[in-house]
Amino acid sequence: MALKKYKPMTAGTRWKIGNAYAEITTNTPEKSLLEPIKKTGGRNSQGRRSMRYIGGGHKKQYRIIDFKRNKFDIEATVDSIQYDPNRTAFIALLVYADGEKRYIIAPQGLQVGAKVISGNSVAPEIGNALQMKNIPLGTVIHNIEMQPGQGGKLIRSAGTSAQLANKEEKYAVLKMPSGELRKVLINCFATVGVVSNGDHNLETAGKAGANRWKGVRPRVRGVAMNPVDHPMGGGEGRASGGHPRSRTGKYAKGEKTRTRGKGSDKLIIQRRDGKKLTK
Repeated sequence: MALKKYKPMTAGTRWKIGNAYAEITTNTPEKSLLEPIKKTGGRNSQGRRSMRYIGGGHKKQYRIIDFKRNKFDIEATVDSIQYDPNRTAFIALLVYADGEKRYIIAPQGLQVGAKVISGNSVAPEIGNALQMKNIPLGTVIHNIEMQPGQGGKLIRSAGTSAQLANKEEKYAVLKMPSGELRKVLINCFATVGVVSNGDHNLETAGKAGANRWKGVRPRVRGVAMNPVDHPMGGGEGRASGGHPRSRTGKYAKGEKTRTRGKGSDKLIIQRRDGKKLTK
């Protein structure tokens, strides 16, 4: 992808680094695959605020994405690459041979007019979805299922990919973007390729208003609050607030937060910090 550096014509554009959207081929989404999104402002069903710093933002509609890729052995043509306001990756509109249209997460390098297909006996090419038992070792994949038929849950954000490191009797061993090695059932589906929009992490908002457009309100630091509002609040002058912790008192630095004896512990071979969990 290409980034766009703005000239400092205003204070907001001085530090702004945006997306040139060179891969995007149309600005008009497929109407049949849209659903409305109702804003909550961080309020629950009782009307009480349960999440802070949420509110406002530009109106948007949800694009229905096919994470399951369960239209087997029917070839589809890539009609367009589109922007999705609900995720960091770009999406691709597929038109199947029988006329049905579906959105998928667009892999890097997928072009308009390309053919993609999902199934058990398809070639492991970019955009194709197949079970990991049929994917060669070393292949980079995304949109990975955790349970067969559940739909892709892992590796869906911009620029990410996992590498198929090994195959065992029941499990495929994946090297995750964090460096973690973990097992996933080998008959789960995954899509070949790296997720598009890989330079997303290099973008810079440029001004606070750009976050307000996304529905993000200003976040107040705990040390700037009163003692009644936060464990790190209060004190004379600019007090540090003591050990970093959350509003509920949970330590933010150093404390392990993963549940002990979690069921998926047995599937993690090596954590992202290099420590091994299984023998």
